[in-house]
This record gives sequence, C-alpha cells and structure tokens, in this order.
Amino acid sequence: MRKNTYLHDNNEVNLILKGFTSILIGFYLFCGAYLIKSILNGFLIDDHLTGMFSAEIIEFVALGILFLVFVFSSLAVVFAGKRVAKRHQFKLWNAKTKKTAFRYLFLIAFFASLLIILMRVGMIDLITPAFLVAYGLILYLLRGNYRKKRFLLSGLAIALGCLCFFIPGYWSSAISILGIAHVAYGIVVN
Repeated sequence: MRKNTYLHDNNEVNLILKGFTSILIGFYLFCGAYLIKSILNGFLIDDHLTGMFSAEIIEFVALGILFLVFVFSSLAVVFAGKRVAKRHQFKLWNAKTKKTAFRYLFLIAFFASLLIILMRVGMIDLITPAFLVAYGLILYLLRGNYRKKRFLLSGLAIALGCLCFFIPGYWSSAISILGIAHVAYGIVVN
C-alpha cells in the first residue's frame, strides 16, 4: 500500500527539474545556441554550405532547432517524472500534474506565438530577449512553493534577456550561460 500520498499529489515531485534532467536541458540549450550561431556564421561566408541558402531557409532551420530543443527538454522532464513515479509506485498523470502540464503548454504556445509575431514583424533583435524573459517567466510561474532555488534560474534568464535587449549581439553567449546555469543547477540541486 502507498506510504505517502503527498508524493502522488505533488507535481513538483512528478515533474521535476533537477539533477540529470536539468543537466540535459542545459546541454540542449547550449547545443542549440551553438548550432544556430554556427549556421548564422556560415551563412555570412560565401564559400560555406549554408552561405548558399536563402534567409528563409535559415529561419526555418533555426526554428527547427529551437523546436527540437523544446521537444527534447520537455521529454526529459516527462521521462524523469515517469521514472520517479514508477519508483514510488504512483501514477504520473494525476490532477495536479495535468494542470501543470496544461499551464506549461499554454505558456509555451503563448510565448511561441509572441516570438513568431516578433519575427514576422521584423523585430529580429527582440527575439532572444523576449525568449529569455519568457523562459524566466515560465520557470517562475511553474516553480510552485517547493523549489525556491529555481527562482535563481528564472531571475538569471530574465537578467540575461534584459542584457540582450541592450546588447543584441550577446544572444548566443546569453543562451550558453543559461545552459551552463542549468547544468550547474542540476549538479547542485540533487
């Protein structure tokens, strides 16, 4: 019989962002920023393979990389939650985790549409600051009452977003710093 029903009803235990999950998300952010930066740098070189592509193709490739980072990060959170739920012999998808997943998907859809609107309007320099501020807000809104340490990650993301607003060329370093912070958070919070 179940010993602790608190674990079953707690979405902070079922959908976790600590340990190896946070390290994976940091790795995905770091690799995504590196790939997009290298594609954009290759686009500026005439003899490079990506230099022959049009700007629209580069946009779709960058959006594809961002989509893959989102999917792999979300799958890391879900599989870690599934592993914890299986270890404690609880269901992963209870009422609270469904509510949290719905809020997460709603926030992602809202902020993704905001980023696409910024891209379509031509405000390319505001995409990364808006992404970082949105990511910080998502981390803050989904942190719950139990993970006060996640507030540091959300504050860092918002601060890096504000820095990218003033220095637009700092976007790749800012996302790399956020990836490294996720790795450090995963190592420290276990």
